[in-house]
Amino acid sequence: MTNVTAKADSMKRPLYQKILVIACIVSFVGGTLTGIMTYMNVGFRESFLIDWLSSFAIAVLVMAPAGLLFMTIISKSLQKLLPNVHNTVRQVLTGICMAFVMESVLAVSTTANLTGFTDIDAFIAAWQQAFLAALPFGLCIGLLMSLVLKPKLEKFMAS
Repeated sequence: MTNVTAKADSMKRPLYQKILVIACIVSFVGGTLTGIMTYMNVGFRESFLIDWLSSFAIAVLVMAPAGLLFMTIISKSLQKLLPNVHNTVRQVLTGICMAFVMESVLAVSTTANLTGFTDIDAFIAAWQQAFLAALPFGLCIGLLMSLVLKPKLEKFMAS
């Protein structure tokens, strides 16, 4: 038995693989959402790529830590509030909550980057437009993450 345990311990995944997987997920989700939001805020213009990249850079700095924090808070809160509810239902609720929270955070960071806060009415209108345009994709990703990817990612990170 100790041989099996020793083999399992020695077969741990290298840290760079774990970082690479997280970076790919953050890049795909953050890149797509900020792309949609950038398009909704400024349209496709000559500086679109620069606008998108600057929004994406801000989103990566915001999204990764905020996503981990909110996923933990939402998951633990739903576990306490709904202890007798089936795990799948909690996962669906987690995905929906995560979509709304992360969409809100990304819409604020993207809209602030592109339009600023000088005209609060214009900011709110642009935020709302970006949020609503990206929401369908965000809901799909939130549900996919909570139902499929999170359990697999937890196993991958533990290996």
